[in-house]
Amino acid sequence: MRRWLLLGVLTAVATLALEIVDVDAAALFAGLVVAAILAIAGLAPLPRHRRRDPADPAGGEVTVDPAPDTPPIVPRPVFVASQGVLGVFIGTMADSQTLSGLGSSWFPVLVIGVATLLLSVACGALLGLHRDVDPLTGSLALVAGGASGLVALTREFGGDERMVAVIQYLRVALVTVTIPVVASGVFGATSSAVEEVPPSWADQGLGLLLLAVCLGAGIPAGRLLRLPAGGLLGPLALSTVAELTGIAGDAAVSPILLTVAYAVIGWQAGLGFTVDRLRAIGRVLPFALLLILVIGVVSALLGVALSAWTGESMLDCYLATTPGGIYAVLAAAVGAGGNVAFVVAAQILRVLLMLFVAPFAARAASRRRGAAPN
Repeated sequence: MRRWLLLGVLTAVATLALEIVDVDAAALFAGLVVAAILAIAGLAPLPRHRRRDPADPAGGEVTVDPAPDTPPIVPRPVFVASQGVLGVFIGTMADSQTLSGLGSSWFPVLVIGVATLLLSVACGALLGLHRDVDPLTGSLALVAGGASGLVALTREFGGDERMVAVIQYLRVALVTVTIPVVASGVFGATSSAVEEVPPSWADQGLGLLLLAVCLGAGIPAGRLLRLPAGGLLGPLALSTVAELTGIAGDAAVSPILLTVAYAVIGWQAGLGFTVDRLRAIGRVLPFALLLILVIGVVSALLGVALSAWTGESMLDCYLATTPGGIYAVLAAAVGAGGNVAFVVAAQILRVLLMLFVAPFAARAASRRRGAAPN
């Protein structure tokens, strides 16, 4: 219990520090880093389980401490519930009024989104050629969108969520840093701070109802349909439908619940870190960085194609096709006086496409490569 308390306190402190500098999904990144440090230092909480007491003729149970080499892990019900909270939150982003900002440009944006997906999977396949990365992990690590969701579902798809988490947040960091540089240096645009307005208590109350329905129905449905990462994808699908049909109304996920869910997902990845795995990730990062830069450059070129296709400005299309950093994108779009509705709608469509399609595409690509003769 003391180890869990230490993990929780340090994560809360790190989350507050990261939120001050506007890090996206700060609690997930904080949970990842803190859990990894504690795991490597041997201070992470370890799982305990119960077994039948052979000395008790009545068949009672006793709590058994794990073996010293047992990898620490978050209790599965807690992790699945956290997946569900994140899935519902992402689903509520699919607001029909926001997506209507695409207007008649929805098809070009969808085509460009699919092209970005194919680009991500192709670069991920290249990353999977590295001796320290399996093909599935490589593909998921370089999917251009939905970093927190991808980390949450990687383990159940059979990938290494530690590798995926580090590379995904490297991508998010690079994109977030480069957006204002490109927007001002290439397009002469200025950025402005975007104030996040917390949802009202009434909307959070509706959000609790939405969570109860989506988790209560979505998680069992995911299991019934044998969806990998059903804890995320089941509630995500239901909340997306509820939002697009207007059933969800103004429901909003509580920021406190979302922060806790982010932290738990970060712990799940971070608690599995070892010194050997950390070294392996260090060997992979230079190659991963190169591929992230390739994805960024090609995504910018896709923005040029989108501008020619839709007639929207080059800046708006660049912002619409950047592979991540949605809050930095929003700040640049607002500061430049651009078509904010178009940019945000395109970004949300990209995230939904990546989360619904990319994991299955990544797994199919890895299986095809695994079946190919050497």
